Amino acid sequence: MLIIDSKDCENIDKALKKYKKKFEKSKILLELRERQHFTKPSVKRRNQILKAIYKQQIASGKIEVK
Repeated sequence: MLIIDSKDCENIDKALKKYKKKFEKSKILLELRERQHFTKPSVKRRNQILKAIYKQQIASGKIEVK
C-alpha cells in the first residue's frame, strides 16, 4: 500500500504527482503484468541468460545500440 504524506497547504496536483512517481518506482504494474500468465522457471532462466549475454556483448562492443 502506498502512503503519500501531504501537507494542508500542498495542492492535489503535487500530491498526485508524488503518488504516480512512487507507484512507478514500486514497479507494481510490472508485477501485475507478469502475473497475468504463468511462465515456466526454465523459460525465466533462459530469458535471464539471454539478457546477460546481450548486456555482455554491448559492454564488449560487439553490438552497437542505436
